[in-house]
Amino acid sequence: MILYGLKTCDTCRKALKALPNAEFVDVSKTPVPEAVLDRALDLYGDRVLNTRSTTWRGLDAAERAKEPKTLLADHPKLMKRPLIVDGSSIHLGWDKTTQTALGV
Repeated sequence: MILYGLKTCDTCRKALKALPNAEFVDVSKTPVPEAVLDRALDLYGDRVLNTRSTTWRGLDAAERAKEPKTLLADHPKLMKRPLIVDGSSIHLGWDKTTQTALGV
């Protein structure tokens, strides 16, 4: 299991604590592999973008109009966190649905 997020993100820390065997990848240092990102975008669409973040609020209208994949390549911190890859499953966020699916 791989958890993509930020080491400073409280939600990511909660998920890591609940999933002690997960490998953590900090997206500010190591980008999400393109195949994983493409799959997440196929499954979740633009919900992969965290539009409540300070990074999003700092973007102008032209930047916000870009495709989600381009935005995430330019600004990895815009990704909703955590993005959890468990075998062939991908989960976005740390809500009850994700926790139940992962047996937490």
